[in-house]
Amino acid sequence: MMNFIEIAKKRCSVRSYSDKKVEKEKLDKILQAAHVAPTAANLQPVHLITVESKEGLEKISKGANIYNAPLAIIVCADHNKAWVRPFDKKQTGDIDASILTDHMMLEATELGLGTVWVCYFNPDIIRKEFDLPDNLEPINILVIGYSTEKAASTERHEQMRISLDELVSFERL
Repeated sequence: MMNFIEIAKKRCSVRSYSDKKVEKEKLDKILQAAHVAPTAANLQPVHLITVESKEGLEKISKGANIYNAPLAIIVCADHNKAWVRPFDKKQTGDIDASILTDHMMLEATELGLGTVWVCYFNPDIIRKEFDLPDNLEPINILVIGYSTEKAASTERHEQMRISLDELVSFERL
């Protein structure tokens, strides 16, 4: 079993999928990972739309490239439920949706599945195709399936990321 850092290093964006369906048991585990994800004030202002049917995937494809994956999860923020920071009125629904997405992505990786987090999509098309009420905002689409790409190096982060010195500053007293 992989530890967290190994899973995080293994995860990469996949843009080529086989047509093999994601097993129900694996999907259930991915959704369970979302279910246990933390949200601001535990308000859980998120709604997931799991799409596996050919028709549903075609509807998503009208507004987003999902790379012919057999499974996509539309992650929506529920603006009727999201916590609002009192100082500047920042609503945290998009943050909460991102936390759920990250949990699902890492669980999928542990299960041997590929994912890509799609933010480049037309939200108006997704709203219309899935008849979303005004309070639900599609934040991202998590695409999931069996990758047909060569696995990315788990050591690629040393070259692809800024250094820890650039990433982190420490309070100095």
